[in-house]
Amino acid sequence: MARAKPVTTDLSDLRVTLKVATSLDGKIATHSGHSQWITGPEARKEVHRLRSQHDAVLTGIGTVLADDPQMNVRGIESVVSQPQRVVLDSRLRTPLEAKLLSAEGGPLTIFVNESLVDADRIAQFRDKGVQVIAVSGAAEGRPGLSLPEVCHQLAQLGVSNLMIEAGAGIAGSFLSSDMVDRLEWFKAPMIIGGDGLSVFGALGVSSLSDASRFKRTGVRAVGDDLWETYERQD
Repeated sequence: MARAKPVTTDLSDLRVTLKVATSLDGKIATHSGHSQWITGPEARKEVHRLRSQHDAVLTGIGTVLADDPQMNVRGIESVVSQPQRVVLDSRLRTPLEAKLLSAEGGPLTIFVNESLVDADRIAQFRDKGVQVIAVSGAAEGRPGLSLPEVCHQLAQLGVSNLMIEAGAGIAGSFLSSDMVDRLEWFKAPMIIGGDGLSVFGALGVSSLSDASRFKRTGVRAVGDDLWETYERQD
């Protein structure tokens, strides 16, 4: 059951943490898409601890289809409640047999673009206890959903601390929308190379002055991996 939180309507009260796990050269998968596991068991346990400290954990349909994640907290004894699980899935392509729908965890919410999804398909998920919320498409002809609208809806549901565990597209979209407050970056001591999948999608940065800037506030070793924490510089 999700934590009980007062309803938040001001998005300035919604704190967004982006967690990434990469090779030293910033890759999240090989050119063939192989990604499990880049980091070691110690780092993965810390990710579960981070999940337990957030009201909701968000991912995208690409990660659901590629990895079939459970998106819950496991192996942490002190967990009192599970975070809400959130999927951005414009066309509602999440399989009905996905682990998300059967694994123990917090409530599952899927955001869709209602104009792209058949009403009967939405009903199938609602019959399974999934909350399906329709939001607008992304602005300026971009693929995906309106992130400000998604975050507004999550705030209405009482989410004040959101953790993102997603692929390059969603990670890049949150960054380019200037909506990331903290980065939790786990780096494995390996090199994948230029044909690997980069951690962020295109950000449209043409000048260094336009780049998102963060201040490193922590660095520690976790097993063979490195864990760095960054806070956004306003």
